[in-house]
This record gives sequence, structure tokens and C-alpha cells, in this order.
Amino acid sequence: MNFDEIINRRGTGSVKWDEAREGVLPMWVADMDFAVAPCIQQAIQTRAQHPIFGYVTVPEAYYKAVCNWYGQRHGWSINPDTIIYTTGVVPAVSAILQAVIQPGEKVIVQGPAYNCFFSCIRNAGAQLSVNALRRVELDDHTFTFELDLEDLKRRCADDTAKVLIMCNPHNPSGRRWTREELLAVADICRRHDVLVIADEIHNELTAPGTLYTPWGTLGEEFQQNAVICVSASKSFNIAGLQMANIVCANPKLRSRINKRININETCDVGPFGYPATIAAFSEEGREWLDALREYIWGNYQAFSDFFIAELPQLPIARLEATYLVWVDVTSLGESEAVATALEQNHNLWVNAGEHYGEQYDGSGRTYLRFNIACAREQMLEGLRRFAAFVQTQNMK
Repeated sequence: MNFDEIINRRGTGSVKWDEAREGVLPMWVADMDFAVAPCIQQAIQTRAQHPIFGYVTVPEAYYKAVCNWYGQRHGWSINPDTIIYTTGVVPAVSAILQAVIQPGEKVIVQGPAYNCFFSCIRNAGAQLSVNALRRVELDDHTFTFELDLEDLKRRCADDTAKVLIMCNPHNPSGRRWTREELLAVADICRRHDVLVIADEIHNELTAPGTLYTPWGTLGEEFQQNAVICVSASKSFNIAGLQMANIVCANPKLRSRINKRININETCDVGPFGYPATIAAFSEEGREWLDALREYIWGNYQAFSDFFIAELPQLPIARLEATYLVWVDVTSLGESEAVATALEQNHNLWVNAGEHYGEQYDGSGRTYLRFNIACAREQMLEGLRRFAAFVQTQNMK
């Protein structure tokens, strides 16, 4: 497992690399630059040896692998009958909203929020309601976010509020919500009959020595008022294989969602997604994943050290999970302009914060999101380019 290896991805149809012009270092979309686990490569190669790639039926071994993984690693006992497979977590969220929302009803997100939530809400004909996270300063260099539960109570009390999308771990803040925080949210939503969609796609990417709390472990009463979306795609870098799961313990709700998945025609998956997931959720996959988490944490430490030494005027969010670092660039200007200048003049592509907040109060306009899931030297090169840009701004 050589995570320091720099692999050339250009010319492979990579969104991350082939949409970037030559010479640009992409540190934007949530896609890792690491080779996948050898056991996953072997599983795909084995399947590819059969020369026919027709329509797929997902075997019982897939459900067993998923249930065993979450049961043994996270203490979440999943009934395989409650699983609906689909092509991805975003299509899953979209289908769930379309199954439960009437036009004009409200969906709550906790901002800054993953940008695809906004389009899912629009496509369902719903209105956006933002329970903005509160920023908390930790020291001169780092900050974090906490839930605003009083504001959440007010929003859930609105009769038109029907759904909360709970991103855990949270993208882009990097928070790993605690059990106590999740229980507080679950209680508020249950009392106001607000359905929770738990997007747990980044679930395995927590700091070493920590694990996330699955919504499904909060108690049966809260599972009946929730739909949980999980996938191996982010943690094992197999998003292109298009395989995800909706876990819904409520049978009536599950039936409605399953119908919507079929209407949206996202009920069929390809021949490589399920064998890759089975391999990921094996002992070999676990060993690779734990090594990956150590490496990403090392990258975050190097990222933090670089900012303290070279860019002390720019605070960064404390990373508890994901490989996405949220950086405050208030002193440089609005992030869309900063990101554009970085790409055009310094050959570095990062995400502007507007993508995660422009639709409500503009609070994302002073942040950038950096993807640090790459070889450490490659990440440091990106930071050197960023520091060179900051120096040009300081000279103006």
C-alpha cells in the first residue's frame, strides 16, 4: 500500500484530471488519487474474465457483506430486507425526496452544505431551509462547527418542513457528529414529524482511532423516522462503479422509495459494483482502509503544519472526518474570485465556498475546500502554489 505513489490519471476519462487543463493540479472534486485496494482490483479482474457484461442481479453475498461490515465494524445491525441498492447516494437522496415531498414543502440542510443537496431539493420541487452551523474558534489557526439546535427546533416546527438531510460525517466542515448530537437532532425531528435522510457516504473516513456513529444505531424509534444512505464509493475510491444502498426500516416508506427508484430508472447497477463492494468489505479491505486513514491523517497534519508556518493568517477547519479541508480565505476576498485566480494564474484547482452556501446567506463566500486525498508530495506542491498566490495578494 504505497500511498506516496503518484499515478498519472490523465487520459483515463477522469473528471478530476481530464477536465483540468494541462499543468493544472486538481484538488477539488471528492475523488482520491490513490490506487484502490488490491482485493478490489482482483475482484474486478476476476469478473472481467467472463466476456459478457449483461444485466445484473445482485447476489445474496452482497447483502451479507454489507450487513456483516456494518455489524462488526460499527455495531449497526441491518436487516438485509431493508436495503434498496441503487447507482449512487445523490440519486438515492433525489429519489427519496421525490417520494416523500410535495411541491412547496421544505427540506432542511445544515449549511455550509454539500452542493448537490441544493439540486436534489430543487428537482423535487421543494423549498430550501438552512439550519446554519455555528462556527467555533479553537485557537489562532483552527476552528470547527457545532449544531444550532434551537434554530433547528424552530425550522422543524414549521408545518411545511418535512425532511432534514443530515450529512454525517459532514461535508464540507469535516465534522464527525457525536452520538449525543445525533440523538438531539433525532429527538427534535421525531417530535415534529420531520423525516431524516442520513447521508453517510464519508462514513469510514474518520481520524484514526475514531469511528462515526451510524444513524441506524440510535434506536429503533429513530430508524422508523429515517432513511440512511451508504456506499463504499468514497471510502474505497470506487465511485465510478456506481453502487450505493438505501437502508429504510419503515416498510411503507421503503415501498414508496423503491417505487421512485424504479420511476427514476436508477434501480439497475453494473456488473462491477457489487463484487468490488464485497471485496472492500473484507478483511483485506479493512486493512487497506485503516492504512488509508492513517495516511490521510498524516496529510492533514502536514497541511496544518504548512498553514501555521507559511500562512498563519488563514485559519483552517479542524478535520475530524473526510479528506476535505475547509479554509477561511476572508483576508483574500470572495472565494469564487480567489479560486478562479488560483486556477488561471497558479495552476491550482480548488472548490470555491460559494458552491456550499451561495443559495442561502452567502457564508460560503469566504472559504475554499481543499481535497487532500493524494500523494503527500503532490498535496504539498498544491500548497506551495497556493502560498505563492497568497504572496502576490499580500504584495498588492
